[in-house]
Formats: sequence, C-alpha cells, structure tokens
Amino acid sequence: MKKLLILSLILVSSAFVVPSVEAKTTSVATLTAGPQVRMQVRRNRRYRPRRVVIRTRITRIGRYRYRETIRITYLRNGRIRTQVIRRVRLGRWRNY
Repeated sequence: MKKLLILSLILVSSAFVVPSVEAKTTSVATLTAGPQVRMQVRRNRRYRPRRVVIRTRITRIGRYRYRETIRITYLRNGRIRTQVIRRVRLGRWRNY
C-alpha cells in the first residue's frame, strides 16, 4: 500500500514539475532588435567598514625593553586584530 501511494505521488509531482516543451520560432524582427543589456546590481560583500587605531606601548621581552608601535583593528563582528608595526629596543631592564 505504501509503495503504491509513493509511486502515485511521484507520478503526480513529475507531471507538475516537467514543463511542456513548445516549439518556438524566432522571427527576423527579434534577431535584428537592439542588444539586450543585463545589469546585475548587488552589494560588495567584501567591503566591511572597520575602525583602525595606532598606539605605542612599552613591553619587556627577556631582559630588554622595547617600544612597540601596534595597529589595532576593531572588526564589525566584535573581534580585535592586533599587529606589531615597529619594535625599537630601548635598553636593558634592571631591578633597582
């Protein structure tokens, strides 16, 4: 019974899905008409405005101090990307 019901549903749905094929003739008027122009307008998905800040900080790596210039990028999804642009050694770190 299930097989018969499924087979009948498949046959009925294929009658609606398969379009009837009609022979169309192209006239000379449609061939000589002006060119068809298609324009597709869509947003550039790669463009994401974000905020970029450049700051300096003093860090200690080992026994040396460095002044780092960093670029902080605040992305739209809430993430923060930090990139060191320049690192200048200031001198040794001493325990006084």
